[in-house]
Amino acid sequence: MERLPQNYIPESLEQLLDIGIALSDTHNLGELLNLILSKSREITCSDAGSVYLVDDVNLKEEKLIFKVAQNDSLPELTFKEVALAMTSESLSGYVALTGKTLNLPNAYNLSRNTPYKFDKSFDERTGYRTCSVLLLPIQNQHKEIIGVLQLINRKVESNVLLTKENAKELTQPYSEWEERILTSLASQAAISIERNNLQENIENLFEGFVKASVQAIEARDSCTSGHSERVAKLTVRLCQELNMITSGVLSPIHFSKKQIQEIRYAALLHDFGKICVPEAILTKRKKLYQEQLELIQQRFSMVQRTLEMESAQTKYKYLLGHLSEIEQSHTLDSCLLCQKIKNLDLELEVAIAQLNNYWQTILTANEPTVIAEEPLKELQHISLYTYKDIDGQIKPLITPEEMAQLAVPRGNLTPQERQAIEAHVTDSYQFLKQIPWTKNLHKIPEIAYGHHEKLDGSGYPRGLKENEISIQTQIIVIADIYDALTAGDRPYKQGLPVEVALRIMGSEAAQNKINSHLLELFEQKQVFFVLGHNK
Repeated sequence: MERLPQNYIPESLEQLLDIGIALSDTHNLGELLNLILSKSREITCSDAGSVYLVDDVNLKEEKLIFKVAQNDSLPELTFKEVALAMTSESLSGYVALTGKTLNLPNAYNLSRNTPYKFDKSFDERTGYRTCSVLLLPIQNQHKEIIGVLQLINRKVESNVLLTKENAKELTQPYSEWEERILTSLASQAAISIERNNLQENIENLFEGFVKASVQAIEARDSCTSGHSERVAKLTVRLCQELNMITSGVLSPIHFSKKQIQEIRYAALLHDFGKICVPEAILTKRKKLYQEQLELIQQRFSMVQRTLEMESAQTKYKYLLGHLSEIEQSHTLDSCLLCQKIKNLDLELEVAIAQLNNYWQTILTANEPTVIAEEPLKELQHISLYTYKDIDGQIKPLITPEEMAQLAVPRGNLTPQERQAIEAHVTDSYQFLKQIPWTKNLHKIPEIAYGHHEKLDGSGYPRGLKENEISIQTQIIVIADIYDALTAGDRPYKQGLPVEVALRIMGSEAAQNKINSHLLELFEQKQVFFVLGHNK
């Protein structure tokens, strides 16, 4: 074994300690792998290197994913992530399959008895010259191989630039000590990679939970499908625009990446409480439920048939009452008889026409628009109309409950139904606060709780005022209102053009109901472009 300087061991150990700290502070996988590779090269004075990870997604085929590569002598080269078959014929595949370290003084001079071969294609394609190579397995705590660390060309001096001509002269084999140092570093790397994978899996799990929750809400109300995702997109984009402001009232506001993630989740889950709203109310398209309208229509049909039957019976009784007179003396004027029949037909025609008018009035009043004065008066007349049921009882054509729904002056919900809808805000909060959020996400319940509050205190459910509503919530409010106005999938209205929606929101801001500064930024930066909307 080569003789090492006396200070080499403590210096390397100190480097390992520093690397351990750096690895603990790095949470992005790409950054983590690049850090592992760069520190490994730094310790060993390697010119190049790469990191492979075992593909843990496609378990049917054993593959290595070529994740990162570095090369001081070829800095202009770009490397793409690719999947490689895990075979013992390749150097990295052999190490991944066997868990053995390969320390090759000269990659071009391998024994014929080795199962692995050196792939010269990279050197031939780029003009590079690979000499010494060190490959180590990256193993987790269960001794499972999760990757391979490969170092290439240990240089005699760190600052030399290798070429095809000088590579043999300026490189040297990797020492046994460097194997030991790199083995230790690989263990640290494995812990960091596993920690990162665990964190990523947790985040993916939570992301899946959030998406499943949103799908569960929207499965009950197909009319608002995509609303939560659109609100989240608008919210994130508005946060990003806020971060770019350097002057003015909004300039002190800045959100970190984790804070934006927190706001995004709050936006995605802000309507989760709708899971508790009765589906009939949630999907109600007009003032009456479809079943109610069909029942009323049946009543109208029955009333019309009753009118027709009663008219026929009246004619029959009249003729029957005068039949003997007609047969014996012919004293009954036939013209009078015809006139009587005509009068009865006219009465029936008028009654049926009135019934049809009533039906049209109900259809008009049933629309979720502002009800006009004339239909409202007509509804009052209809409320007095009665008919004889099949059991002989006198009943109203329109029940008091149905009349109360038809008489709703604006929209399609009665006060009781609106209260049930508005309860979704509190239900969302009660659900979200039961989740054991991490420190970075603990504000989600409170942020979502205020998405129907207004700065002037006129919102619900708590009637909060400006200084009680967080800026995160105020951002979601802007996004939520915009999407509610422009969405074209609502059962009770058509989506409004962007300009009209912004005008309405401007009126809200002028009344101090929503944040005027946020709305101005929303409009100036055309945040709605994120949804593909054009002004």
